Amino acid sequence: MSDSYTKFVTDSEKTAFDKVHRAILAYNISRYDAAVVKGKEQYSNLELAKNRAAHIKNKVITDMPKYLVDFEASFQSRGGKVIWAQDGAEAVSEVLKIVKKQQAKHIVKSKTMVTEEISLNEHLEKAGIESLETDLGEYIVQLAGEKPYHIVTPAMHKSKEQVAQLFNEKFGLDADSTPQQITAYVRNLLREKFFNADIGITGANFLVADIGAVCLTENEGNALMSMSFPKVHIVIAGIEKLIPKLRDLDLFWPLLATHGTGQNMTVYNSIITGPRQEGENDGPEEMYVILLDNNRTEILAHKNQRRALGCIRCGACLNVCPVYKSIGGHAYGTTYSGPIGAVITPWMRGMKDFKHLSFASSLCGACTEVCPVKINLHELLLYNRNDSVKEGFASRFDKTVMYAYKTAMGKRKYIDMLSGKNKNKALKKFFAAAWGPRRELPEVAPKSFKELWDERREGKK
Repeated sequence: MSDSYTKFVTDSEKTAFDKVHRAILAYNISRYDAAVVKGKEQYSNLELAKNRAAHIKNKVITDMPKYLVDFEASFQSRGGKVIWAQDGAEAVSEVLKIVKKQQAKHIVKSKTMVTEEISLNEHLEKAGIESLETDLGEYIVQLAGEKPYHIVTPAMHKSKEQVAQLFNEKFGLDADSTPQQITAYVRNLLREKFFNADIGITGANFLVADIGAVCLTENEGNALMSMSFPKVHIVIAGIEKLIPKLRDLDLFWPLLATHGTGQNMTVYNSIITGPRQEGENDGPEEMYVILLDNNRTEILAHKNQRRALGCIRCGACLNVCPVYKSIGGHAYGTTYSGPIGAVITPWMRGMKDFKHLSFASSLCGACTEVCPVKINLHELLLYNRNDSVKEGFASRFDKTVMYAYKTAMGKRKYIDMLSGKNKNKALKKFFAAAWGPRRELPEVAPKSFKELWDERREGKK
């Protein structure tokens, strides 16, 4: 068993039986659920919108090299610079080169989930660079020394009382501070950071191929300031973020807002096509887009799982997943948690170490049902499971059990060899430990259906 699997089991058990944690998570997700129901009212035909979005994303996935080249050509035509990064190490190296060139000491970041994937903050800190998260949720977890808990709501696991206590410990604010007071304090603190930042780093919600644009949607305006005040703007985005045309945004932005936060549209929506042009009053002097692979092409190589690259990171699948709602985001031990994380992480970080995530699912299909781009997530988990076996990562116990099951189910006489009583003894002996100490092992009925059916037929003679 891998260390990541052992940690996953330990952390999952701890979270699942933490009543306070579960209560906070349930409350925050319930507020999301209520908002999404209202947000979906803007659609007269939501299913049609989802089908259209799925079609567009599948088209991009099928012809990704073309759209990447189109984006690069259009973006560079306006003075932007595109850097291709094969993995996280290359992306970090390129950022550090830019930092060194600019002699930067202060960096502000926003909408940068992908930088969590490559541990950029840790590398910048080792180089003596201040790297500050400016989105409130990200800032809270950075202060707490934690990783984001959720794709959209990184501090979903914290109550307002816990956040107030954190700011009391870090800044001396009143321990009973309200969310409004904390927000006002952070706003004043970050405003100075924006003014003094040498470089701004953001992610991208979408990359528009035809005009070479980086698109960001947000509610706080911190991404807007992270790319407006500093002289240099660096975008780090996965290669799957592409959409073909600018006009596609009127479909994807509302879908993302509705499924991500329950809004019709988020508050700030920015389309950036390069650095400041002649005659423009604001914007960065230099702009870079780092296109990150980091094993996304490994996912692309699998004809079934490649559909997961259509994900727009709305987080809807996390919020409906019974497993996520039980064990929370940190237990997954990876940047992308929930059903989508369980599909892509084994390919991005190694099937050997992360195959267990694909098995941590009830396969209820709720994730597939809510996905705004119609990714068949619960089916992709099954494909992952199958591939993990094909690649030789099934344990000896699993192989033995499945062989015995296959043999027993292959012939009626083998099924009938043991009575119900003996079958229960066999279950307790071989499966009780795997079933877990907190669940009751199901019992086999004293008589099988075949036995009952035969008795019924004999009674009619």
